Amino acid sequence: MRAVRERRGLVALVGVAVVAAVASGCGIRTTSVPVDAGAAPSRLPCSVSGGGSASRAQQRPAPVRVYLVCASGMQAVERTVPETGDKNPQDSRLAVARALLNQLVAEPSAAEREAGFTTSVQGPLTVSAGRGGDPKGAMRLSRQPEDLPAAALSQIVCTYAENGATADGGTVLLGGPGPYPVRRYACTEQLRERPDSAAPTRSAS
Repeated sequence: MRAVRERRGLVALVGVAVVAAVASGCGIRTTSVPVDAGAAPSRLPCSVSGGGSASRAQQRPAPVRVYLVCASGMQAVERTVPETGDKNPQDSRLAVARALLNQLVAEPSAAEREAGFTTSVQGPLTVSAGRGGDPKGAMRLSRQPEDLPAAALSQIVCTYAENGATADGGTVLLGGPGPYPVRRYACTEQLRERPDSAAPTRSAS
């Protein structure tokens, strides 16, 4: 009986050695440290052929670029909005900001959905001109920007920055209905890659 047990023990040791050799031959190295390989590659095309959804208004359409979420990032899609007839630059800028926000709240077109695009901006949500004491070019949303989902705020910031809807120099001046000062938001490459991260801000002054 002792000889049988010894043979069984020898067989078990041989089996362990074989498994270790196979793992070594495959280049597998065990580790107790979790490895972050980044986001899994997406099979979504994140690209729309031709233009996206267009406004049905009768005015002459103006091309714009609206940021939508696709996979784990954000990309701009081509849209059209009614061309504003306002001659006052401030009124024209507000009209553009409202049209862009409406585009973000609207459901993506069938072609955009098929390409994997979604929007995190949900209504009801409106935008109005800044109040007295706000810097020039500031806009105020009907909700505090920091209360919006991070991806929704990222879409608004990058869409406004892309189309020069508020402020200038690629930054956006946004506030909410509360008695808080507006903040200056920047659409960075990091924000476009990870819209769920917090939008970078700094004082508007």
